[in-house]
Amino acid sequence: MEKQINYKKIQKETELGSHVLHVLIYLFLIFWGLIVLFPFYWMVLTSVKSYSSYNAEYVPSFFTLSPTLQNYADAFTSVPLGRYLLNTLLFTVITTALMLAVIVLAAFAFARLDFRGKDLAFTLFLSLMMIPTELVVITNFTTVTDLGLRNTFTGLILPSVTSVFYIYLLRENFAQIPDELYYAAKVDGTPDLRYLRKVMLPICRPTLVTIVILKVIECWNSYVWPRLITDDPNYYLVSNGIQEIRENGFGRENIPAMMAAVVVISVPLILLFLVFRKKVMEGVARGGMKG
Repeated sequence: MEKQINYKKIQKETELGSHVLHVLIYLFLIFWGLIVLFPFYWMVLTSVKSYSSYNAEYVPSFFTLSPTLQNYADAFTSVPLGRYLLNTLLFTVITTALMLAVIVLAAFAFARLDFRGKDLAFTLFLSLMMIPTELVVITNFTTVTDLGLRNTFTGLILPSVTSVFYIYLLRENFAQIPDELYYAAKVDGTPDLRYLRKVMLPICRPTLVTIVILKVIECWNSYVWPRLITDDPNYYLVSNGIQEIRENGFGRENIPAMMAAVVVISVPLILLFLVFRKKVMEGVARGGMKG
C-alpha cells in the first residue's frame, strides 16, 4: 500500500514538473516571439504617425492616438514607387522562372544521368559554394558592362539565374527517389524529360515550392547588384527606390513616410510566407532526410 501511495506521489510530482516545464517553455517562446515581432510593430507604428507628432517625440512612444495614412500617399508621390514595384515584380518572376528551369535540369543530370566524371564535376561544382558572393560581383559587373547590358533587365537577371545551393538541395531530393522507378520508366520507353516532369517533379513539389519562395524573397530584397548595374530610374527596383528617397533627403526629413514605403514593400513577402509557410517547412525538412 505504501509503495502504491509513493508511486502516485512520484507520478503527481512528475506531472507537475512537466507542466511547469511546458509553461516555462511557452513563456520563453512568447517572450522571444515578441522580440522578433517588435521591429515589425515599430515599423508599422512609425508609418502611421504624423510627421509633426513623430518629430515632437523626445522619448519614443509605443502607440499613437491619432494614426494617419498620409505617409503612404507621400511614399508614392515622393518617388515613382509604383513603377519600382512593377519592375521588381517583373525581375522576380522572370529570374525565378529561369533559375527554376536551370536548377531542375542540372539537379536531374547530377542525380539520375550517368556520365564520365559526374562525381568529380559535382564536387567541383559544390566547391563554388566556398566562394563569397562579393568576390564575383566585380567580375559580373565587368562582364555585363562589356556586353552593353547595363540599365537593362537582361543585365539585372543574368547573374541570378542559377544557384549552387538550390541545385544541391534539389539533387539530394531527386536522389531519394528509388532507382527502380527510373529503370521501369526506361523499360517502358519513357524519355528522361517526361520522367522528370511526370514523376520526379510531383514527388519533390514541397522542395520546389520552398526554392521558389526563397528565390522570390532573395530577388525582392536584392540590393547590391541592382544598385551597381542600374543608374536609370526606369530600371530601379524597390530597394533602389528606398535608397533614392534617402539620397533626395526625403527619408532623413520624413521618417514616417519612409517607413510607410518599407511597409508597402514588406507586405507581399510577409503574405507569401504566411500562405506557404507549411510548404517551406516541409520542403526544408525533406531536404535533410535520407532513405
